[in-house]
Amino acid sequence: MNFDSIPLVNHESLNHFELTVKGQLAFIDYKLKDNKIYLIHTEVPETLRGTGSAEAIVSKALHFIEDHQLKLVPLCSYVQVYLKRHPEWNRLLA
Repeated sequence: MNFDSIPLVNHESLNHFELTVKGQLAFIDYKLKDNKIYLIHTEVPETLRGTGSAEAIVSKALHFIEDHQLKLVPLCSYVQVYLKRHPEWNRLLA
């Protein structure tokens, strides 16, 4: 599945990033304090599991974090696993 054309939505009022895939909503809850962003929880609907949706939303969130010059605090276990697989993103760590 190609996620390039699916935009990441930052719902600041809800403190989460959203990605709508095939009409289903995947999201990452976060908390922003000073210049640090704490990624708390990633959730992907059961119907999207195994499609790469979780990886796509984390990747897009990391690009957002970098573009906004924030420092990352990865509290979510999935984000931690993603960072182990993609150590180039460790440059964002607080």
